Amino acid sequence: MKTVEIIGFKRANLTKSQLSTLRYDGNIPAVLYGGGLNIQFHAPAALFKDLIYTPEAKFVKLNIEGTEYKAIKQEIQFHPVNDMVMHVDFLLLEDGKEVKMNIPVALKGTASGVLKGGKLVQRLKHIVVKALPKNMPELIELDVTNLEVGKAIRVSDIETKNFSVLKTAATPIAAVEMTRAMKEVAPADAKK
Repeated sequence: MKTVEIIGFKRANLTKSQLSTLRYDGNIPAVLYGGGLNIQFHAPAALFKDLIYTPEAKFVKLNIEGTEYKAIKQEIQFHPVNDMVMHVDFLLLEDGKEVKMNIPVALKGTASGVLKGGKLVQRLKHIVVKALPKNMPELIELDVTNLEVGKAIRVSDIETKNFSVLKTAATPIAAVEMTRAMKEVAPADAKK
């Protein structure tokens, strides 16, 4: 899995006005927790771009004043009006301890139902996966080549290798639906 490096600096518990000043100066307040740690720090906002504004799942190498930690993004708080990042929570990765991550779902191939006039609809773009850090998939790729009109690929169709999917097995991920043109043709054929 790809890794993003963020270089941060420790901070004390700051007041609201001090946090506002920190943000105004182009920094994002953050916290790293897990494994008995609770480190409050801040880092330049530019370093978060490749972590936040991407559909990919990534590990994070945090370098806080020279000490490195391997972590994952746990939660991001955005400003309700201007979508500015207000705060980021990181969870420390520990060997032998499973973590949950939002993993992107990619569809490959051309569905046979689409070739017959149907429309491929992807209902889930990400899915929550639980695994050890070394077994965490970077992407869940599903082949839709044999998908017919009215059929769907469900969570139960995912081949899980050393990880588990935290979603109901019957939940559809992608389906080929009838288009309006197909629905109009079907009644005309029935009248013949």
